[in-house]
Amino acid sequence: MINLQKTAAPQLDKDVLPVQLTDETMDIRKASLLKKMQADNFDAVVIYADLEHGGNFEYFTGFVPRFEEALLVIHQSGEAYLVLGNENLNKVPFARIAATAVHLPHFSLPNQPMETTLSVSAILKQTKLEQAASIGLIGWMNFTSQHDDNAALYDLPYFLVDGLKQAAPEASFKNAAYLMIGENGLRTTNNANEIAHYEFGAMLAGNCILNAMDQLAVGKSEMEIGAYLNDFGQTPSVVTIMATGARFEKANLYPTGKKIQLGDRISMTSGYKGGLQSRGGYAVHTSEELPEAEQDYLERVAKPYFNAVKTWFETIAIDMPGAELYNKIEEVLPKEQYGWHLNPGHLCADEEWLASPIYPDSSEKIKSGMLFQFDIISSVPGYSGASCEGGVVLADEQLRAVIQNEYPEMWSRMQARRSYLIEEIGIKLSEEVLPMSNAAAYYRPFFLNKESALSAK
Repeated sequence: MINLQKTAAPQLDKDVLPVQLTDETMDIRKASLLKKMQADNFDAVVIYADLEHGGNFEYFTGFVPRFEEALLVIHQSGEAYLVLGNENLNKVPFARIAATAVHLPHFSLPNQPMETTLSVSAILKQTKLEQAASIGLIGWMNFTSQHDDNAALYDLPYFLVDGLKQAAPEASFKNAAYLMIGENGLRTTNNANEIAHYEFGAMLAGNCILNAMDQLAVGKSEMEIGAYLNDFGQTPSVVTIMATGARFEKANLYPTGKKIQLGDRISMTSGYKGGLQSRGGYAVHTSEELPEAEQDYLERVAKPYFNAVKTWFETIAIDMPGAELYNKIEEVLPKEQYGWHLNPGHLCADEEWLASPIYPDSSEKIKSGMLFQFDIISSVPGYSGASCEGGVVLADEQLRAVIQNEYPEMWSRMQARRSYLIEEIGIKLSEEVLPMSNAAAYYRPFFLNKESALSAK
């Protein structure tokens, strides 16, 4: 049985500090890509980045091109080139991959100096792509359409695709994003160092959501509460959400001066590299303060939803096919009745949404090292949505031993989080499931009731 009852709140994560990726991790990343390139007969890959879609690029370089665009060209020999605009060219000596700099001023901001007599294709020839017979283009989209030739769909700007084809006129081109984020993609699993690196953002998002929920009160504005959803000067992985009452008025996505009123619907989200926390519900203390037509919200929406949260956390397991978890969620929370329509859980990393092995008929196996977001957002007409998004990492016995040995403080935090969910919330976690933040699966759908949460205890 799921009940809204007095529940001890999780503590904030203390001493939250970033963990840098090691040189060994970065070397493994490049070596693993070269191995995949050889297996799939790619002589070279071209990895595109802009600020919104920089994860595959950052995976090897350690940085995103901020307000410009960029390319990373890697040959099967290991030789690499960084093609950058005016304001990112100085990053080459600091990059986590040894690479030769190539200046493409066309990547620079409008009206900045473009003092070159060379065309785009002539500049791209400096990366020696004309020596390659088979080239993989890696943007962001790993297309999975049932009606297109996905290998021939490219999500790079036209001027780059055209320039690359002119620079290597004899080469064959193919969308190779699957090397990074598809089934068995490089980025779908993480080692202990990568997990520690991403835990920083997950903890930060957890602290932000817990602080914001504690500060929420009638009369405060969206901006006042939104201030608690960002911290430490870190760049969010998604648009920060703090919305009271009607959302998207005049297409606005951001917190405003609108003040919280009793009975308002509430949505809030904080996300950073490695994790996101999202909550949805009402600004009330009890069901009696809800609008009359919505006073059955707990029974109609929130409790069934939280039963799905519990089911997801208790069901997910290494070597499970994605379809099995999808079907289990459909069983306990039918999408036709509860209005969810995306994947019930997905991978994350530098991006909020990396990919997902959880979809209908999926034979993709859930693997050790996968960093997951529980992400089911119900939408029942006439009611506020319910949301309790948060993250875990799956770790087999070997990975758990490495984490315990190399990152004992993170291991202790994860074990404390597990104990909290098991003992206080009543979620029976397997040893494989390690929560990434103290806020995981802690859900107060009535935001003004600071002492009660949904629990199966």
